[in-house]
Amino acid sequence: MKKIIAIASAAVLGLSVAACDSAAENAAEDQVEATADMQEEAVDAAEDAGAITDAQADASEAAIEATEDAGQAAADSMDSGAPN
Repeated sequence: MKKIIAIASAAVLGLSVAACDSAAENAAEDQVEATADMQEEAVDAAEDAGAITDAQADASEAAIEATEDAGQAAADSMDSGAPN
């Protein structure tokens, strides 16, 4: 679970230093979504395999969603000229 959160956090950090134009914003949002989808699939697979409990899966998915929201906000701020 910590690995998943670390990967998501790194993705958000990487997006915060990306170029500030609309194409970059769209690419950043796509990357955030793709990363979150990949992480959610990994959590689902771990849960299905019995490697984690339902509660751990729920906590991981909540953390992934929060990180995804932060990444989307960072991508949105790229186009508005707001500081990252």
